[in-house]
Amino acid sequence: MASKTIPDRTRDRIDVAPRFTDADVIRLNNLFRGQDAAEVVASVIGAGLLGDTAIVSSFGAESAVLLHLVAQVAPDMPVLFLDTGKHFPETLAYRDTLAAQLGLNIVNLTPDADDLAAKDSTELRWSYDPDGCCEIRKVKPLEKAMAGFDASITGRKGFQSSTRQGLPRFELDGSTGRLKFNPLANWTRADLDAYFEAHDLPRHPLEAQGYPSIGCSPCTSKVLPGEDPRSGRWRGWDKTECGIHEAVSPIGDDPANDPAF
Repeated sequence: MASKTIPDRTRDRIDVAPRFTDADVIRLNNLFRGQDAAEVVASVIGAGLLGDTAIVSSFGAESAVLLHLVAQVAPDMPVLFLDTGKHFPETLAYRDTLAAQLGLNIVNLTPDADDLAAKDSTELRWSYDPDGCCEIRKVKPLEKAMAGFDASITGRKGFQSSTRQGLPRFELDGSTGRLKFNPLANWTRADLDAYFEAHDLPRHPLEAQGYPSIGCSPCTSKVLPGEDPRSGRWRGWDKTECGIHEAVSPIGDDPANDPAF
């Protein structure tokens, strides 16, 4: 699949002032408390509350749900895919399947060639420095792509791991002032399964083989019964995230504690 380019959305804006504040995050979490994910997606995107927005998708085991939800409201929204060069072939095929079925506007983000040559010429950095590998292949390409956006939409869920428990629907992305919107923050495995069935969405081909969370092939292993869904990621390393998502520290009232959220 050919990569599409990201349109220039900077509008000559000087990127210094924060786009969103802690107060904005609290307001948004409270404003949409109790509404289901489809309602929130339609309201937030329809009203343009997030500014210029992109979806960040790994095209992993659960990605189809978020992509389908957003595509119903904003089919042309850019879907940023970090094409690291280390994905399972099944993931790339799944990306193409969903792109065709849902009519997605996929933008493939690749690592900088000079960075790869200087810091991972052997392509084995994952084996001794997974953080450094993620920095080159994921963090830097996404930072560059997000320069023209105000917010990103992610498919993270609180049940996926202990480090994601209490995930709010809206959060700030570090010091950039960009907003992260997590529509499925409080969804369960049963919710996801029901949505797949109701909308006849295809499953990732590796899911049935014991991969409930799928990243780059060298750093993804099968998950045993009873383990966190993300326990197969970077197994044996003190690492739970690739770096594009930091540990969650909800601001103010934690909406995930509200059973109606």
